[in-house]
Amino acid sequence: MIEQDRQIADVIAKERPRLRSFIRRRVANDADADDLLQDVFAELVEASRLMMPIEFVTGWLFRVARNRITDMFRKKRPEAFSDALQEDEDGVLLDVEDLLPSPEAGPEAQYFRGLLLDELQHALAELPAEQRDVFVAHELEGRSFKELAAESEVSVNTLLSRKRYAVLHLRKRLQNLHDEFMEK
Repeated sequence: MIEQDRQIADVIAKERPRLRSFIRRRVANDADADDLLQDVFAELVEASRLMMPIEFVTGWLFRVARNRITDMFRKKRPEAFSDALQEDEDGVLLDVEDLLPSPEAGPEAQYFRGLLLDELQHALAELPAEQRDVFVAHELEGRSFKELAAESEVSVNTLLSRKRYAVLHLRKRLQNLHDEFMEK
């Protein structure tokens, strides 16, 4: 048992950097990547304890990692604007940054991040001014609905409605690009 533990520790030490890099290129969130890495190594320990023969450990680890990544994306529905809405004391709050791929997730994610930002800018330009203004003020500038209502003399409910229509338009407009990114 001690020899088996040492072998597992050696495999983990040897493969951790490559496997983490492999996972990190496919998963934008560091915490998710670390969780997946830990799951892969836990499965290795379990397989070892059950005396499952693994001929090519490295290939097996990468296959398990790929399967775990696939499982994670299946469990997580693609996040659309309206899915990411979170309520605060002012009404609705959406953190647009959370919807974008991490800039540290590699060149491909960085490319898609730029592409999404460009498309977001074009989609925002298509909105009626009232919808665009409330979306930009609330989402990008972080202003509260109460503040916007007091400034514009428009009710909070009207502002919420305008933002809702903006979110629906943006979600529809950016969905294909989002789906394309999730396929990669």
